[in-house]
Amino acid sequence: MGSPGSRQDRQPGDTRITVIGAGVIGLACALELRRQGFSVQVLDRQAPGMGASYGNAGHMATEQVFPIADASILTQLPAMLRDPMGPLRLDWRYLPRALPWFTRLLLNLRSAPYANSVAGIRALNEVSLDAWRKLLDSIDGRHLMKEDGSLLVYEQDQSKPRIDHLAAAMSAQGVALESWSGDAIRELAPSLSTKLRGGLFFPATAHVVDPAAISRALVDAARHAGVTFATAEVRAARVHGQGVTLQTDSGALDCERVLLACGAHSAPLAADLSGRRVPLDTERGYHLMLPEERHRLPVAVTSLERRFIMTPMSDGLRLAGTVEFAGLKRPPNMARAWQLHRLSQGLFEHDLDATDAKPWMGFRPSLPDSLPIIDSARDGRVLLAFGHHHLGLTQAAVTAQLVARLATGRTGPATGSGPVSLPPPSPLPPLSPYRLERF
Repeated sequence: MGSPGSRQDRQPGDTRITVIGAGVIGLACALELRRQGFSVQVLDRQAPGMGASYGNAGHMATEQVFPIADASILTQLPAMLRDPMGPLRLDWRYLPRALPWFTRLLLNLRSAPYANSVAGIRALNEVSLDAWRKLLDSIDGRHLMKEDGSLLVYEQDQSKPRIDHLAAAMSAQGVALESWSGDAIRELAPSLSTKLRGGLFFPATAHVVDPAAISRALVDAARHAGVTFATAEVRAARVHGQGVTLQTDSGALDCERVLLACGAHSAPLAADLSGRRVPLDTERGYHLMLPEERHRLPVAVTSLERRFIMTPMSDGLRLAGTVEFAGLKRPPNMARAWQLHRLSQGLFEHDLDATDAKPWMGFRPSLPDSLPIIDSARDGRVLLAFGHHHLGLTQAAVTAQLVARLATGRTGPATGSGPVSLPPPSPLPPLSPYRLERF
């Protein structure tokens, strides 16, 4: 490519942005950037929409405004190391690598940083569904998201104080919820066990009928708008006066600007592109897809005691939710996926049918303060959007709006200057909680 000139002299239509990562966040960002008038190409080493974007729980988890851990994690550490099938697992072989990350996580449990994390998560979640509505409407994909709410259920009487405490904490953060009896839960979901004591209903949540279909719809819309896709593994990067040079498995690629959005694989490239080392680790998440249980539940249901979620999808019922810290290199322990079926036993009047069930494992990108990095660096030549942990799907559409704000240099909501102009977005949260400089 020729010299791109100064950033101040370029209009969006004169600039190519190369997106590294074709997960749901990279895809949403690529489409929004194209609609802002940028020329956009997307690189990924695998097909678009794979990885965590393919295997996520499908729950638009706007109610989850708290960080991934609280002070109780200290008491859980022995079990995390000892129990290979526990809902939260730390592989002892990975412990030396994980200690710095866990140290940062524990420091974030102090009152001030914890409150900052809650505020940052809540700010994104509050506008996430509206951002998804507008995005899906623009690609004729609204049918892919069901806004029927979700449930958190409990089985034991001794869990009642715990769920009441959680309800009070969520309500204090503005989360819409209703306390339901066991009978009310079974009126909505008759297949659930009569042993359920009650739970919380979250009316302002949603689920997707097929995470892969969401990605396909975004790819189709992006291609139609002029975004190009290429299969390439980006192994290193260098920022210089003329832009950015990416070293890929097929050679060097000169770019004007780059958006890094490759999830759990972002840390090495973030260091190359920004000069900062980010404390990014991965939660290895598992799911088990039950194709014979397409109609068992009408909404996503989470078990308080068993700590996993069940989401109805077009291809079956997806059981998900276990977390394992073992890094990016160790092979998956698919027994953890099958454990999800055992966890479901007793939650229904009749056990779930696991015929032709399909296990899966993927990597969720996690930062110790549970907030993503959404920022720009190197005079705008580098854009960053990664680290959304288990809220990547939930926050993808609003992240795309924030990245567009960064790319265009606008201080207010973008109005759109590309081939498609979307309705004005809801007011976006300030970017300060998601800045790279916090690390």
